[in-house]
Amino acid sequence: MRGASLFVIGGARSGKSRYAQARAEAAGGEPVFIATAEAFDDEMRERIARHRADRDARWSTVEAPRDLPAAIDALSGNGAVVLVDCLTLWVSNLLLANADITRAAKQLCDAIARHDGTLILVANEVGLGIVPDNALARRFRDAAGQLNQSVAMTAQEVVLLTAGLPLTLKSAG
Repeated sequence: MRGASLFVIGGARSGKSRYAQARAEAAGGEPVFIATAEAFDDEMRERIARHRADRDARWSTVEAPRDLPAAIDALSGNGAVVLVDCLTLWVSNLLLANADITRAAKQLCDAIARHDGTLILVANEVGLGIVPDNALARRFRDAAGQLNQSVAMTAQEVVLLTAGLPLTLKSAG
């Protein structure tokens, strides 16, 4: 049986994570946070600590900086409410590891489609700004944009957050 999937997308500091966490907590079940971030510097360590502090003792955490589809599959069918935050960092991790992002994106969408349970995924919308001035940044923007399109097509529901306000782009019904 397939579960419910929600894709939450928006700009930086738009309220995506807060909204996704509230939806996860309202869904019932054991909340599990799949983290894709890696703490390479003090600023990122502080960000990760702030996000952890926002979650109470009900939450467990799974670290999946690169093998996200396997982490999602491992939680399928166990009654957990799975929150993945965020796909944009995951793409960055894959890009820096010279991974096949197209293949990884297909594997992710397959994992989303077969997931049995509640699955919430968060990503940044990176395509609303100016064209980046270097090849790596353009490659990142393009990969993130392609992934966001694929996930939006796969997810049952898509919500855009802007200035803390949710706008439903695709309804689960």
